Amino acid sequence: MHGFINLIKQKGVSSNSALQSAKKKLQIKKAGHLGTLDPMAEGVLVLGINRGTKFSSFFLNGDKTYRAGILLGSSTDTDDAMGEIIYTSNLKKEKEEVEIELKKFIGKSMQNPPHFSALKHKGKALYKYAREGVLISKPPREINIYSIKNINIEKDMCVCDIHCSKGTYIRSIARDLGERLGTGAHLASLTRLSQGIFNIENAFHLDELNENSIINIENAFLNLNEISLTKDETKLFLNGVRFDFNIDKDALYRLYDNEKNFLGLGEIWDSKLQLKRLV
Repeated sequence: MHGFINLIKQKGVSSNSALQSAKKKLQIKKAGHLGTLDPMAEGVLVLGINRGTKFSSFFLNGDKTYRAGILLGSSTDTDDAMGEIIYTSNLKKEKEEVEIELKKFIGKSMQNPPHFSALKHKGKALYKYAREGVLISKPPREINIYSIKNINIEKDMCVCDIHCSKGTYIRSIARDLGERLGTGAHLASLTRLSQGIFNIENAFHLDELNENSIINIENAFLNLNEISLTKDETKLFLNGVRFDFNIDKDALYRLYDNEKNFLGLGEIWDSKLQLKRLV
């Protein structure tokens, strides 16, 4: 039981609670989630299981897709529906204007994280300071919005699918959209549709989980090209030696020995192969 679980987190449940429930159901000793979902959010929550946790970083840094419901006309202190309303407006905007402003978020930009977030300041989460009435601002961070699709605007609700880079706060997009329109806005609903290769169509609800729900480490990286090593190359690789390899394309690869045993992940860089992670 080593690998990953593509779990559907339910709304109203914390990511850690969902993780602990999955661990208990499958009697897993070691597990961690690969990126927090807020309690009000639902959808894909990827869990690393046992040795799969060693490969978590390869998915933490991946892109994600969300379906966001943004309510225009009011702002909250948390930038989502969990917070207290701090601003309201009766200003109405045409659908075309909302869509134009929304699409301006596409591309690279600097984003201010919410005051209520899990980011740390002196070892303490920002949301804990905020609950005490102390608002800590973190420096803006570069994000990349690859696409905003399936936009549907009815009355004051704007629903859309956002494909974004790691570290993107959809709550901040809702907040900033409201500021640009002058109406105020906050995130009313959020569903994570995908994270890297994991998508909601292939995810499991907690009550559906069993040992067959676990994606083994090798299968989780089938999107990568593979490299087969000779016996001597395998020894070098397993010992962490970086050595010349006749492949020009710098990338991450699945590595196998000459008997087709999966070894782990390696990286080609400047025509040299180096170990990234062993199974």
